[in-house]
Amino acid sequence: MHIDFTGRTALVTGSTLGIGLATAEAFARAGARTVLNGRDEARLKSAADGIRARVPGADVVTVAADVSTAEGARALLEAVPEIDVLVNNTGIFASTPVLEIQDEEWRRFFEVNVLSGVRLARQYMPGMMERGFGRIVFVSSETAIDTPLDMVHYGMTKTALLAVASGLAKAAAGTGVTVNSVLPGPTHTEGIEEYITALIPEAETFDAAQREFIARFRPTSLIQRLIRPSEVADLIVFTSSDRASATTGAALKVEGGTLTSLTP
Repeated sequence: MHIDFTGRTALVTGSTLGIGLATAEAFARAGARTVLNGRDEARLKSAADGIRARVPGADVVTVAADVSTAEGARALLEAVPEIDVLVNNTGIFASTPVLEIQDEEWRRFFEVNVLSGVRLARQYMPGMMERGFGRIVFVSSETAIDTPLDMVHYGMTKTALLAVASGLAKAAAGTGVTVNSVLPGPTHTEGIEEYITALIPEAETFDAAQREFIARFRPTSLIQRLIRPSEVADLIVFTSSDRASATTGAALKVEGGTLTSLTP
Protein backbone atom coordinates (compact mmCIF):
# COMPACT_ATOMS: atom_id res chain seq x y z
CA MET A 1 0.00 0.00 0.00
CA HIS A 2 1.52 3.30 -1.11
CA ILE A 3 0.77 6.33 1.06
CA ASP A 4 1.73 9.70 -0.39
CA PHE A 5 1.56 12.97 1.54
CA THR A 6 3.20 15.09 -1.16
CA GLY A 7 1.76 18.61 -1.03
CA ARG A 8 0.43 18.21 2.51
CA THR A 9 1.70 19.52 5.83
CA ALA A 10 1.81 17.37 8.94
CA LEU A 11 2.43 18.81 12.41
CA VAL A 12 3.63 16.45 15.14
CA THR A 13 3.88 17.89 18.63
CA GLY A 14 6.47 16.59 21.07
CA SER A 15 8.50 15.30 18.15
CA THR A 16 12.11 15.44 19.33
CA LEU A 17 12.10 11.93 20.83
CA GLY A 18 10.29 8.62 20.92
CA ILE A 19 6.94 8.14 19.21
CA GLY A 20 6.80 11.78 18.13
CA LEU A 21 10.15 11.67 16.36
CA ALA A 22 9.37 8.33 14.70
CA THR A 23 6.03 9.71 13.52
CA ALA A 24 7.60 12.87 12.12
CA GLU A 25 10.14 10.79 10.22
CA ALA A 26 7.40 8.53 8.85
CA PHE A 27 5.52 11.54 7.50
CA ALA A 28 8.71 12.90 5.97
CA ARG A 29 9.31 9.54 4.26
CA ALA A 30 5.77 9.76 2.85
CA GLY A 31 6.56 13.14 1.29
CA ALA A 32 4.86 15.47 3.74
CA ARG A 33 6.13 18.88 4.72
CA THR A 34 6.74 17.90 8.33
CA VAL A 35 6.62 20.32 11.24
CA LEU A 36 8.54 19.27 14.33
CA ASN A 37 7.58 20.85 17.62
CA GLY A 38 9.13 20.91 21.06
CA ARG A 39 10.32 23.41 23.65
CA ASP A 40 14.08 23.14 23.13
CA GLU A 41 15.68 24.65 20.01
CA ALA A 42 18.80 22.49 20.23
CA ARG A 43 16.85 19.25 20.53
CA LEU A 44 14.60 20.29 17.67
CA LYS A 45 17.60 21.01 15.46
CA SER A 46 19.14 17.65 16.33
CA ALA A 47 15.87 15.83 15.55
CA ALA A 48 15.42 17.66 12.25
CA ASP A 49 19.04 17.06 11.21
CA GLY A 50 18.62 13.38 11.99
CA ILE A 51 15.51 13.09 9.81
CA ARG A 52 17.20 14.94 6.94
CA ALA A 53 20.17 12.57 7.17
CA ARG A 54 17.96 9.48 7.11
CA VAL A 55 15.45 10.83 4.57
CA PRO A 56 17.28 12.66 1.78
CA GLY A 57 15.26 15.60 0.50
CA ALA A 58 12.95 15.66 3.51
CA ASP A 59 11.04 18.93 3.93
CA VAL A 60 11.31 19.52 7.67
CA VAL A 61 10.35 22.64 9.61
CA THR A 62 10.94 23.21 13.32
CA VAL A 63 8.91 25.41 15.67
CA ALA A 64 9.94 25.82 19.30
CA ALA A 65 6.80 26.40 21.35
CA ASP A 66 5.38 25.07 24.60
CA VAL A 67 1.97 23.86 23.46
CA SER A 68 0.91 23.16 27.04
CA THR A 69 0.29 26.91 27.27
CA ALA A 70 -2.13 29.10 25.33
CA GLU A 71 0.77 31.38 24.37
CA GLY A 72 2.74 28.47 22.93
CA ALA A 73 -0.25 27.24 20.94
CA ARG A 74 -0.74 30.71 19.44
CA ALA A 75 2.96 30.94 18.57
CA LEU A 76 2.72 27.65 16.72
CA LEU A 77 -0.32 28.87 14.79
CA GLU A 78 1.48 32.07 13.82
CA ALA A 79 4.49 30.09 12.59
CA VAL A 80 2.41 27.52 10.67
CA PRO A 81 -1.08 28.91 9.94
CA GLU A 82 -2.36 25.97 7.89
CA ILE A 83 -1.82 22.23 8.26
CA ASP A 84 -3.47 19.12 6.86
CA VAL A 85 -2.54 16.71 9.66
CA LEU A 86 -2.28 17.35 13.40
CA VAL A 87 -0.75 14.68 15.61
CA ASN A 88 -1.19 15.59 19.26
CA ASN A 89 1.67 13.66 20.81
CA THR A 90 2.91 16.05 23.50
CA GLY A 91 2.69 14.39 26.89
CA ILE A 92 4.33 13.69 30.23
CA PHE A 93 4.17 10.66 32.50
CA ALA A 94 5.38 9.78 35.95
CA SER A 95 5.10 7.03 38.53
CA THR A 96 3.47 8.26 41.76
CA PRO A 97 1.20 6.46 44.25
CA VAL A 98 -2.31 7.77 43.58
CA LEU A 99 -2.93 9.10 47.12
CA GLU A 100 0.32 11.09 46.95
CA ILE A 101 -0.55 13.00 43.77
CA GLN A 102 -1.17 16.62 44.72
CA ASP A 103 -3.68 19.01 43.11
CA GLU A 104 -1.02 20.91 41.20
CA GLU A 105 0.22 17.67 39.62
CA TRP A 106 -3.27 16.67 38.52
CA ARG A 107 -3.62 20.10 36.89
CA ARG A 108 -0.19 19.94 35.25
CA PHE A 109 -0.89 16.57 33.69
CA PHE A 110 -4.24 17.77 32.38
CA GLU A 111 -2.74 20.97 30.94
CA VAL A 112 0.08 19.16 29.15
CA ASN A 113 -1.59 15.93 28.08
CA VAL A 114 -5.13 17.09 27.31
CA LEU A 115 -5.49 20.84 26.89
CA SER A 116 -2.45 21.06 24.59
CA GLY A 117 -4.27 18.95 22.01
CA VAL A 118 -7.64 20.60 22.62
CA ARG A 119 -6.17 24.05 21.96
CA LEU A 120 -4.43 22.99 18.75
CA ALA A 121 -7.52 21.20 17.45
CA ARG A 122 -9.57 24.31 18.17
CA GLN A 123 -7.06 26.41 16.23
CA TYR A 124 -6.56 24.20 13.20
CA MET A 125 -9.80 22.27 12.77
CA PRO A 126 -11.93 25.10 11.34
CA GLY A 127 -9.47 25.62 8.49
CA MET A 128 -9.37 21.89 7.79
CA MET A 129 -13.17 21.79 7.58
CA GLU A 130 -13.28 24.77 5.24
CA ARG A 131 -10.76 23.11 2.91
CA GLY A 132 -12.58 19.77 3.02
CA PHE A 133 -9.69 17.68 4.29
CA GLY A 134 -7.95 17.17 7.60
CA ARG A 135 -6.68 14.54 9.98
CA ILE A 136 -6.32 14.88 13.73
CA VAL A 137 -4.79 12.07 15.78
CA PHE A 138 -4.49 12.06 19.56
CA VAL A 139 -1.80 9.80 20.98
CA SER A 140 -3.52 8.18 23.94
CA SER A 141 -2.31 5.00 25.68
CA GLU A 142 -3.32 1.53 26.80
CA THR A 143 -3.42 3.09 30.28
CA ALA A 144 -6.59 4.89 29.19
CA ILE A 145 -8.32 1.51 29.53
CA ASP A 146 -6.17 -0.37 32.05
CA THR A 147 -4.70 2.25 34.36
CA PRO A 148 -1.75 1.25 36.60
CA LEU A 149 -2.07 2.26 40.25
CA ASP A 150 1.14 4.27 40.10
CA MET A 151 0.05 6.25 37.01
CA VAL A 152 -3.55 7.20 37.66
CA HIS A 153 -3.02 10.88 36.83
CA TYR A 154 -1.43 9.89 33.53
CA GLY A 155 -4.12 7.32 32.74
CA MET A 156 -6.84 9.85 33.56
CA THR A 157 -5.53 12.21 30.88
CA LYS A 158 -5.26 9.42 28.31
CA THR A 159 -8.86 8.38 28.98
CA ALA A 160 -9.92 11.99 28.54
CA LEU A 161 -8.32 12.03 25.09
CA LEU A 162 -10.65 9.26 23.93
CA ALA A 163 -13.67 11.40 24.80
CA VAL A 164 -12.11 14.51 23.24
CA ALA A 165 -11.33 12.72 19.97
CA SER A 166 -14.81 11.22 19.81
CA GLY A 167 -16.47 14.59 20.41
CA LEU A 168 -14.33 16.41 17.85
CA ALA A 169 -15.03 13.70 15.27
CA LYS A 170 -18.76 14.34 15.70
CA ALA A 171 -18.19 18.09 15.35
CA ALA A 172 -16.40 17.45 12.04
CA ALA A 173 -19.10 15.16 10.62
CA GLY A 174 -19.45 15.37 6.86
CA THR A 175 -16.57 17.81 6.35
CA GLY A 176 -13.81 15.47 5.16
CA VAL A 177 -12.00 15.85 8.48
CA THR A 178 -11.43 12.79 10.65
CA VAL A 179 -10.42 12.67 14.30
CA ASN A 180 -9.10 9.53 15.96
CA SER A 181 -7.03 8.38 18.90
CA VAL A 182 -4.37 5.68 18.98
CA LEU A 183 -3.54 3.64 22.05
CA PRO A 184 0.10 2.50 22.17
CA GLY A 185 1.23 -0.02 24.72
CA PRO A 186 4.67 0.07 26.40
CA THR A 187 6.92 1.44 23.69
CA HIS A 188 10.71 1.43 23.60
CA THR A 189 11.41 5.12 24.11
CA GLU A 190 13.95 7.00 26.18
CA GLY A 191 11.31 7.62 28.85
CA ILE A 192 10.32 3.98 29.17
CA GLU A 193 13.97 2.97 29.46
CA GLU A 194 14.33 5.25 32.48
CA TYR A 195 11.04 4.00 33.95
CA ILE A 196 11.85 0.30 33.55
CA THR A 197 15.45 0.71 34.75
CA ALA A 198 14.21 2.41 37.93
CA LEU A 199 11.46 -0.18 38.38
CA ILE A 200 13.79 -3.18 37.96
CA PRO A 201 17.22 -1.97 39.15
CA GLU A 202 18.49 -5.50 39.78
CA ALA A 203 18.56 -6.35 36.06
CA GLU A 204 22.09 -6.53 34.63
CA THR A 205 21.07 -5.25 31.17
CA PHE A 206 18.13 -3.31 29.79
CA ASP A 207 17.19 -6.27 27.62
CA ALA A 208 16.83 -8.36 30.77
CA ALA A 209 14.92 -5.54 32.47
CA GLN A 210 12.40 -5.22 29.67
CA ARG A 211 11.78 -8.98 29.59
CA GLU A 212 11.17 -8.92 33.33
CA PHE A 213 8.92 -5.86 32.97
CA ILE A 214 6.74 -7.58 30.36
CA ALA A 215 6.58 -10.79 32.40
CA ARG A 216 5.66 -9.03 35.64
CA PHE A 217 3.66 -5.98 34.58
CA ARG A 218 2.34 -6.75 31.07
CA PRO A 219 1.89 -10.54 31.10
CA THR A 220 -1.05 -10.32 28.68
CA SER A 221 1.17 -8.90 25.92
CA LEU A 222 0.79 -11.05 22.84
CA ILE A 223 4.03 -9.88 21.26
CA GLN A 224 5.98 -10.33 24.52
CA ARG A 225 8.24 -7.33 23.93
CA LEU A 226 8.25 -3.56 23.93
CA ILE A 227 6.68 -1.93 20.90
CA ARG A 228 8.94 -0.07 18.48
CA PRO A 229 8.13 3.65 18.01
CA SER A 230 8.02 3.07 14.24
CA GLU A 231 5.18 0.57 14.73
CA VAL A 232 3.06 3.24 16.40
CA ALA A 233 4.11 5.78 13.75
CA ASP A 234 2.95 3.47 10.95
CA LEU A 235 -0.59 3.35 12.37
CA ILE A 236 -0.66 7.12 12.84
CA VAL A 237 0.45 7.74 9.25
CA PHE A 238 -2.11 5.30 7.86
CA THR A 239 -4.87 6.84 10.00
CA SER A 240 -3.89 10.25 8.61
CA SER A 241 -3.97 9.15 4.99
CA ASP A 242 -6.64 9.16 2.29
CA ARG A 243 -6.82 5.38 2.75
CA ALA A 244 -8.40 5.84 6.19
CA SER A 245 -11.16 8.24 5.11
CA ALA A 246 -13.90 6.11 6.71
CA THR A 247 -12.12 5.80 10.05
CA THR A 248 -13.15 8.54 12.45
CA GLY A 249 -14.18 8.78 16.08
CA ALA A 250 -12.21 5.58 16.65
CA ALA A 251 -9.86 4.45 19.40
CA LEU A 252 -7.25 2.37 17.58
CA LYS A 253 -5.15 -0.07 19.59
CA VAL A 254 -1.45 -0.55 18.87
CA GLU A 255 -0.51 -2.14 22.19
CA GLY A 256 0.73 -5.55 21.16
CA GLY A 257 -2.37 -7.30 22.43
CA THR A 258 -1.80 -6.19 26.03
CA LEU A 259 -5.43 -5.15 26.48
CA THR A 260 -7.67 -8.19 26.82
CA SER A 261 -10.93 -6.43 25.97
CA LEU A 262 -12.34 -6.98 22.47
CA THR A 263 -12.84 -3.21 22.05
CA PRO A 264 -11.18 -0.23 23.78
